[in-house]
Formats: sequence, C-alpha cells, structure tokens
Amino acid sequence: MSVRAHAFDAAIALQPQPDGSWRGRTSPAYANMIGPYGGITAAQCLQSVLRHADRLGDPIAFTVNFAAAIADGEFLLRPRAVRTNRSTQHWMVEMLQGDHVVATATAVTATRRDTWSGHEAGMPPVPRAEDTPRTLRRGVEWLNRYEMRFLEGAIPKEWDGQTRDDSLSRLWVRDDPPRPLDFASLTAIADVFFPRVWLRRARPTPVGTVSMTVYYHADAGLLAATGPGHLLLQAQGQGFGGGYFDHGGQLWSEAGDLLATTHQVVYYKE
Repeated sequence: MSVRAHAFDAAIALQPQPDGSWRGRTSPAYANMIGPYGGITAAQCLQSVLRHADRLGDPIAFTVNFAAAIADGEFLLRPRAVRTNRSTQHWMVEMLQGDHVVATATAVTATRRDTWSGHEAGMPPVPRAEDTPRTLRRGVEWLNRYEMRFLEGAIPKEWDGQTRDDSLSRLWVRDDPPRPLDFASLTAIADVFFPRVWLRRARPTPVGTVSMTVYYHADAGLLAATGPGHLLLQAQGQGFGGGYFDHGGQLWSEAGDLLATTHQVVYYKE
C-alpha cells in the first residue's frame, strides 16, 4: 500500500535531466491569485540546489527574483555552482518555461563551525500556539496548506481605506497537515506574510513580490529538532514609495530558537 506524499513534497518534486537540469511542475495545491504562491517557487529553486550532487554544506543565504509571471505547467531549473571555496559554495539558478527565464536565484551553502553565538533578534513574549485560536482560512488555495494562528496584524477584515500607523504582524504557522521542517519548507514559510501595504492602507492594492531573501541561522540538526512544531513569524514594513515597499521578518521555533530572517521588496500599484 503506497503512502500519499505530503502536498509540499509533491510540489517540490523534481526530475533530473541528462544535462544536469531539473524538470518540475507547478502545483494546484499552492495556487495564488495569479500563478503559484511565491514561497513554493522559492522552495523549488532551492530544492534544485539541495538535490545537486556537488553541493557543499547547507544553505546560509538564498535569494529568488521573480522575473515574470509563472504559468501553470512544467518548468526547468538550471542550477550551477559558480565558485566553491574551502567552506562556502556559491550557486546560480535559472527557472525557465519554454525559452523564457521566469525566475532567477542565488544561494550560498556552507559548512558551519562551532563558534560563539548570540542572537540579538529575540523572540517576543507571546501566547503559546496551542493557546492561540486558529485563524480561519479564506481566499486562494495556498492558504489551505498552512495552519495560521494570528496574534496581531492579520489581513484586514474590512477594506475601509483607513491608514494604520504600522504594518507589524505576528503569527504562529506550520504546514497543514504538519510536516517535519527542513530548509525547503522553511523557505516557503518565510513567504506567508500578507503584503504590508494592505495592512497600512486597508485597500486591496495589486501587488507582486520582486525579490525575496532568506538568511538561515539554523543548521539541519536544529531544523530536525524543531520537527513539525509551530513557528512564530514576525514581519514589518520599512519603506513605502515609488510603487515599491520592503519588509523584514524573523522566524523562531517554539523553543525560541531563531531559525531564519527574511527580507522582501514588493511592487504595488495604486
């Protein structure tokens, strides 16, 4: 009797090609308003590096740039290591549909060493995940892939155009159904934040992520120890204007370990 794959694992499944590239398909389970959820595209790009036979170490930094709208269907990923040093390795990835590049990515993988550590981004005091009511799912399909429990800064219930003083969000998140955490799923979760301009202005403004970066502060062992537990996510916008805004975010385990920090720049239209 076969065991059905988790929707996330099915979405990031890639088939190796003779020339070293990888072929995959977009997943209806992670559909967004137009094309796929950006977090799943990021995870697919990273997965092409994670599965590469020449990879050195684990990711410490990853950036994906969304160059064009991604159509439903097949895509090709071309990862290549552009430089390998003693403890770091630098990667470039192209995602293509037909002859067109629809996304590019860079990754840095590295072997970590035992050193002094001390994070300044401390986990804020918040109620536990099990003491926080689950936020009802609504809207696009990819939202059904995550269990979200908002503490503050949820999507506006009314688009009343009232400007808020800030765009801070805090919420507990995990895959639905729960799935052990790894670098690919952590990358996808780093994109669950709603557009900060929606929170500031309470208007359904057209938006699109231009570039997304994740810095990994956890190694594979810490991610394995985190398992299928909830993550506390926090994000806040920083600058808005000229049709673009950015936000910075942090992701912690239930134990208070800083797993990753993230940054995005997003296009918006009046």
